[in-house]
Amino acid sequence: MATVDWSRKTSDVPEGLRRQWRADRALRPPVRSPGRPEPSRAVQRQFWRLIATGVTSAEAAVRVGVSVPVGSRWFRHAGGMPPISLVEPTGRYLSFEEREEIAILRARGQGVREIARAIGRDPGAISRELRRNAATRSGKQEYRAVVAQWKAQQAAKRPKTAKLVKNDRLREYVQERLAGSIRRPDGTFVDGPTPPAWKGLNKARRADRCWSRAWSPEQISQRLKVDFPDDESMRISHEAIYQSLFIEGRGALKRELVACLRTGRALRAPRARTRNKAQGHVTADVVLSERPAEADDRAVHGHWEGDLIIGTGRSAIGTLVERSSRATLLVHLPRMEGHGETPYVKNGPALGGYGAVAMNAALTALMTTLPEQLRKTITWDRGKELSGHATFALETGTKVFFADPHSPWQRPTNENTNGLLRQYFPKGTDLSRWSAEDLEAVAYTLNNRPRKVLGWKTPAEVFDEQLRSLQQPGVASTG
Repeated sequence: MATVDWSRKTSDVPEGLRRQWRADRALRPPVRSPGRPEPSRAVQRQFWRLIATGVTSAEAAVRVGVSVPVGSRWFRHAGGMPPISLVEPTGRYLSFEEREEIAILRARGQGVREIARAIGRDPGAISRELRRNAATRSGKQEYRAVVAQWKAQQAAKRPKTAKLVKNDRLREYVQERLAGSIRRPDGTFVDGPTPPAWKGLNKARRADRCWSRAWSPEQISQRLKVDFPDDESMRISHEAIYQSLFIEGRGALKRELVACLRTGRALRAPRARTRNKAQGHVTADVVLSERPAEADDRAVHGHWEGDLIIGTGRSAIGTLVERSSRATLLVHLPRMEGHGETPYVKNGPALGGYGAVAMNAALTALMTTLPEQLRKTITWDRGKELSGHATFALETGTKVFFADPHSPWQRPTNENTNGLLRQYFPKGTDLSRWSAEDLEAVAYTLNNRPRKVLGWKTPAEVFDEQLRSLQQPGVASTG
């Protein structure tokens, strides 16, 4: 309240009453009634603690005593993120239980000092509580615990402008790295698919998504320290970016930008787990336990992890990731001639583009472009697409090893990369429509995103360092 307003309203009021008004915040504007006050913060904290244990919003709502639609609305509007602190307030503040006790004792006609002795509080605190937070809709002051709790929560709010709202430069930086356009190495743009309109649903599946630079919030947060080492105003935590995306009414980022996140989720959700079946083409000499010990050490270059990402209509894209630099290579696997026209022949050639013959040819052509020192081994899953691994090893000098059944964690770098690539190549879409140039552009984009595990360097920077080390005097290299 401005000083001039205070002077105007208190000019004819005795000084003693002025102090009382000031203590009671009597000059604050009337609080608009929302109808029935919302449940207390204690109830909301308990709700979010239950959500953190993995229960559904409906189950959590029933257990804390609110309706299922209310619990679902809390979860949806907060994007699955707790919008309030889960730490209980200190004993300095009256709790809802204490306010209930005050209401009961007040209804019995007990005085301020009697109530204070009963609940162990200072009489002044009780007196202020009865004046400040009493219900007044009936035309007189009546103390009700629920109304008092709501008024106290409203008065305790301290609105704070989000950093992304007041810092235009920071907001533009974050948006550019979240939703920036995909470019080829020569700087030309790649249009990518035309996605359907975002409907506000949590992770719309089986649909195209707009191709973007798609740095994660953590990558953006940490890269700011590299790009602006001396500018403290260009700092923001990754949680603040997530909150601006997930929590409605917080921050300056549009919720549509959640589609630029790797998962595309508009809500935080538990992780899903997948398992693969073992295949019988793996012999004893190519199991993971036979892989050289140096491949376990990411300090040694030239060891790769590989797999396929599968689309509809028997389409696929091969993925290769170097364990040390995290550099990504994408293998173009176009459908072979006659696919969809020639009748199926048992034990005949696979025309989908990722049969053993086609896979060997495409993978050989890609790997032979690398120096010999950077193509030592490949660790693959149990898929039959590399059933001709002996021929591949003979032609490229790259030994193939297969992970154990039901053990995707033995290829962690590739599994993580495939998850990143699903942003550009969603499940349930035709992957054969993308050309080799399109795949190269996506790989280039992924290799130029900073990684936490690399000290916020990009895979391209680390891979270039590997190439330069091979060209040093005294180090043999082949093209």
